[in-house]
Amino acid sequence: MEDKILKTIQKYELINDGDKIVVAVSGGPDSICLLNILKNIQKEKSILTTSKKTYTNPSFEIIVAHVNHMIRKEASEDEQYVKNYCEKNGIVFFSKSIDVEKLAHNNKIGTEEAGRLVRYNFFQEVLEKTKATKIAIAHNKNDKIETIILHILRGSGLEGLKGIEPKRGNIIRPLIECEREEIEKYCKENNLNPRIDKTNLENIYNRNKIRNIVIPYIQKEFNPNIIKTMDRLSTIVTQEDKYIENQTQKIYQEILLEEQKNQITIDLKKFNLQEIVIKSRLIRYIIKRLFGSSQSIEKIHIEDIIKLCTKNIGNKYLTPNKNTKILVKDHKIYFIVIN
Repeated sequence: MEDKILKTIQKYELINDGDKIVVAVSGGPDSICLLNILKNIQKEKSILTTSKKTYTNPSFEIIVAHVNHMIRKEASEDEQYVKNYCEKNGIVFFSKSIDVEKLAHNNKIGTEEAGRLVRYNFFQEVLEKTKATKIAIAHNKNDKIETIILHILRGSGLEGLKGIEPKRGNIIRPLIECEREEIEKYCKENNLNPRIDKTNLENIYNRNKIRNIVIPYIQKEFNPNIIKTMDRLSTIVTQEDKYIENQTQKIYQEILLEEQKNQITIDLKKFNLQEIVIKSRLIRYIIKRLFGSSQSIEKIHIEDIIKLCTKNIGNKYLTPNKNTKILVKDHKIYFIVIN
């Protein structure tokens, strides 16, 4: 198992010599498995090879971050379990307790979403406080497939079919090529006695329904290897998505007229000559260049912008969050940041 994780680290260049890693640990099987393996990799004389360098016994630090969501009565015991593990192994430990259900109610968002926001905000806070370089999350292959199915049900495009990526920004996922069954077996063999969140067995949230109902049904009635099958799908989609994204960036440079901090101007005629899939990608790519993200832009908004661009009549369009104005004028398309 540890060799498999090391190969994943090598394959995606997840850890570099000198990294300081904030490991997100809930105390469950996935996260305690991740923590234990990273701890062992620190001590073993393993060879870690990247495209840039090769070295023995990679030197990296581990810091643990734990969030107590205050939802389950066992939450304090989970926190103590993680704290005890860190004290026993000389690992720096940070924790935060927050009433996630209250936060979700006050902000009128789902409990799952509130919990995710709290966790990632805290992990980033610890990263900045400790001057760490990366955040390690214990997502595994099953999590990846569950995410893909959720995206399919929401009508996702290619990007959604990629699932959870091994590395995104400063977030790394060393367990992403391991199945949950392997992780549970590792915990048992190493007497880790992880904490079990019983709410994962309750079919309240959509992800739990996918995990406990949909996937087992598919495995029984259609394909017992659905996890591996959909993982292959993810690999194919990721490769094709990367190709399309590279083409998009190439075409962007061809149609670009001017790029400033708060405005990007492109050639309307050249834009209109592109295939619909490239037009959609270009719009997302441009907005992402301006703001660092295009999450607020949905399919219907993309379609509206493309329709607008078919007419050179001085029309304008405001993005849903009203921070970008798209103006079509004088055979040009202006993407303008609204302060």
